[in-house]
Amino acid sequence: MGLRDRIVADRVRGDDNSDGVGYYRRRLLEEIDLNEIAVLSEEQRRARLERVVGRMVSREGPVLTTAERSRLIRRVVDEAVGLGVLEPLLADDTVTEIMVNGTDEIYVERAGRIERADISFSDEAQLFQTIDRIVSQVNRRVDESSPMVDARLPTGERVNVIIPPLALRGPTMTIRRFPRLFTLDELVAIGSLDAPTADLMRALVRAKLNIVISGGTGAGKTTLLNALSAAVPDGDRIITVEDNAELRLQQPHVVTLEARPANVEGKGEVTIRDLVRNSLRMRPDRIIVGEVRGAETVDMLQALNTGHEGSLVTLHSNSCDDAIHRLATLASMSELQIPFEALRDQINSAIDVIVQVDRFADGKRRVSELAVVSSHRRETFRLASVMEFVSEPIGVDRRVVGAHEHRQLPEAVLRRLMLAGVQVPPEFTVESDAAAVVREAGE
Repeated sequence: MGLRDRIVADRVRGDDNSDGVGYYRRRLLEEIDLNEIAVLSEEQRRARLERVVGRMVSREGPVLTTAERSRLIRRVVDEAVGLGVLEPLLADDTVTEIMVNGTDEIYVERAGRIERADISFSDEAQLFQTIDRIVSQVNRRVDESSPMVDARLPTGERVNVIIPPLALRGPTMTIRRFPRLFTLDELVAIGSLDAPTADLMRALVRAKLNIVISGGTGAGKTTLLNALSAAVPDGDRIITVEDNAELRLQQPHVVTLEARPANVEGKGEVTIRDLVRNSLRMRPDRIIVGEVRGAETVDMLQALNTGHEGSLVTLHSNSCDDAIHRLATLASMSELQIPFEALRDQINSAIDVIVQVDRFADGKRRVSELAVVSSHRRETFRLASVMEFVSEPIGVDRRVVGAHEHRQLPEAVLRRLMLAGVQVPPEFTVESDAAAVVREAGE
């Protein structure tokens, strides 16, 4: 069977393992002027290449239907300037995460559920080519001497790559799509939280309480943080500190800082801790830390205890109770050797509210608890739970049904909100039927 016959019989009908696309990709590189293409925008470059490939297919054959011809052209251009077989997934707005487990195992997440994609790489060389193209966009490399890469693409996606010998079954890549911006009202509309809780969180932000958003991987911490940040007044100077810049704040006075990994010689690293320390010299009204995960926690606590109120931070944790103890553990990773009692006092003074977000069995992300830190200096951690999502038993359809229960805010928080001149939803005031459930964290 000749090349053209193979293209018709295999590649154009959807078999990604045919060599037809490789042939036209090589022909494309022979015909185009790379210097001319380089100065074009991505959209212009793709349009130009599609015209060139279209002329080649028309000139050299084979005879194809309109749909087959369009499919072939798109795949050739995807291989030339895009990410090959992954391009259709990146173009699908319903896909929130792409997981490549070797050449023939590609999974995607849609609506919180993971499913296998009906595509594959032709061989490991093609997968490595795609990986190299991704990491080169951020001036990184991946090889045996540097087998792991964690980076953010210019288009916003967060990418993690790990290759052999660390990945035993072949190159593995995870691409997390940047979540679109949601407002708190939109999160209410899709059931992530209810209206009274959204109103309370707006009030807490405007009254400059320090808030920790806690949750597991992919639970929606960044989405909620983006939505909450909209309640910050436009006049405040905001400094954001992130490992990979994902926040997209709408206020006019925002300074965005992003950590930098070490180069191939192991030099030039700028850590989250370095940026948190530097942010204190930038006259911030509020500091937003994308995620604390190490020794920078102690610097953040010191910042919150020295007048930088109204700050927001995210944290990987399974519950509000775990979150407050995890803060103490992370802060103890500092070389300063601070006694636990001192760290406990710092946390009691610095953190006002913990918001827990979880991904439930039906794949939906919800705010599951909102707890106020009610303990003071020299006291064991205590949390006052003022909102909790209580679910009914899960049925065979795996749907999660439940309701958000509201309780009265502690008097000290009500006083702060009143002095700030913000309106508190009646569900959380003395009109509430239930008082806050106060517990020692961990009980």
